[in-house]
Amino acid sequence: MYPSEYSPQDQANWNTPLPEKLPRPTYMPFVFAFGVVLMTFGLLTTLAISVVGLVVFVIGLAGWIGEWQHGEI
Repeated sequence: MYPSEYSPQDQANWNTPLPEKLPRPTYMPFVFAFGVVLMTFGLLTTLAISVVGLVVFVIGLAGWIGEWQHGEI
């Protein structure tokens, strides 16, 4: 049965999918992943890039967990 073949009675019984309110977008997963990439790239190049990657990684992880704990996501 295709969607155009549904009767109005069938459509009256449809429910709104949950959640009706979507979480707001956040950049923390990107920051977290970028830190992982920098740390990995630093293993191939210099220790300084790994240290920067570790700092970015920790900032991304802390921000992501902080948003999750405060219910902002």
